[in-house]
Amino acid sequence: MRFGEPLDDQRFAALITPDNSIRTVITADVYGTGEADSMLGRALTGLPREQMCVVGAVGHDFYEGERDGPKGFPRFTDPALRGPDAYGDYLRMATERSLERCGVDAFDLLLLHNPDRVGYTSEVVWEGMAALREAGLTRLIGVAPGPANGFTLDLIDCLERFGGLIDWAMIILNPLEPWPGELCLGAAAAADVKVVTRVVDYGGLFFDDVLPGQELVQHDHRSFRPPGWIEAGRARMEAMRPIAERTGLTMLQLACQWNLAHEAVECVAPTQIQEAGPGPRPVEEKRAELAALPREIRLSGADLEEIRRAGDNTGCMALKGGSPEHAGEDRPDRWELNEHLHEVARRWRIEPGRDLTQAAA
Repeated sequence: MRFGEPLDDQRFAALITPDNSIRTVITADVYGTGEADSMLGRALTGLPREQMCVVGAVGHDFYEGERDGPKGFPRFTDPALRGPDAYGDYLRMATERSLERCGVDAFDLLLLHNPDRVGYTSEVVWEGMAALREAGLTRLIGVAPGPANGFTLDLIDCLERFGGLIDWAMIILNPLEPWPGELCLGAAAAADVKVVTRVVDYGGLFFDDVLPGQELVQHDHRSFRPPGWIEAGRARMEAMRPIAERTGLTMLQLACQWNLAHEAVECVAPTQIQEAGPGPRPVEEKRAELAALPREIRLSGADLEEIRRAGDNTGCMALKGGSPEHAGEDRPDRWELNEHLHEVARRWRIEPGRDLTQAAA
């Protein structure tokens, strides 16, 4: 994703090596078309397996699929690649190849990475994922919507359909992006599915070294955010800063604790970025800040509500997945709301035209 400045291999490996302070590491097979797995494998070499938690993700077919520019590789469920009768074989192959690169015999958790509409709804897909657990290739299985924000009703529907099989779900959530991720949390709790939240740092802002006028390196993924996002985000953060100071938390720790205070949220995964230029903090310092996150929640109910009000982003973007704003043929990451998804919305008191649409400028 070209976040910030690249790190040399030795520095990167040190950053991702699990230790007593951070034991969980997360990879996805499509990142670097396997190179992220391989880098993690080198970092894990010689470490006791029982002292770490390794999370993997499969779903983008870079073995037989062709990359479509910035859209990336197709999902393995693309009908141009294979039919349902081959889903299970693909999932097993991709998982075994990823494990081989990581140098471990099994994942602790394996996520279905950025599924399309088929991935959310197909019994064959989830039977294939469950078969990986039964075969001992992973201890737990889960779903990771993305890469962009949205997929709200699709995830809720997936949890209703397959919650008996699914152990974890990954969503985007942080105090500057409570919407729409928070709409899924009740369904996760009802299905007894634990939630890991990513982008907790909101593009690095909560680490407090992304400042107005920040220059991003060429092709930095954050360049897709709208102009002025840094200035607007920092302005909203100022209303939260007194709470952080009063509770003895850094801004990143405040964001993590705000997430963890929500029902079902059990894990936070902020992005570790070495920002460009001479002034930003060393990324190792940011890792230490995350490792020092207090276990006890220091935020009161009133604090949580005040932070939510300050960071409210409802309607700030067009969402991916099932959307009332999409008409016509399905795309890999966006499709029309059918009657079934409307029924899901009614059960969870979500009004798509109000709760899942971009607000007028």
